[in-house]
Amino acid sequence: MDVLHLLAMTPQGGNGGGGMFSTIIMFSLIILIFYFMILRPQQKRQKDRQKLLESVEKGDKVVTVGGLHGTVIGLEEKTVLVQVADNVKLKFDKSAISTINRGGVETAVGKTN
Repeated sequence: MDVLHLLAMTPQGGNGGGGMFSTIIMFSLIILIFYFMILRPQQKRQKDRQKLLESVEKGDKVVTVGGLHGTVIGLEEKTVLVQVADNVKLKFDKSAISTINRGGVETAVGKTN
């Protein structure tokens, strides 16, 4: 017999229940690895980003996702008022902030240090 026929043969006298159990264990391990390697760190980054965005204060220098630099002069629950030049004020969603600069310390929102 050649090798392919030997691999395709089912074991004699077994009901195959052990194979099903090992398959369930294997899928469980894959799901656990997926959770700890991908989902959990992503949730932590999301929580850190939310906490940092909630800590935005007046006077903070920010950079938006579009690359606009300015200073926060007003805050609301979900928006910030950013002054980008003399007499030029723009309202942005807080989620549009990508970097916060406080006292010379720059913090990138969503990045882990």
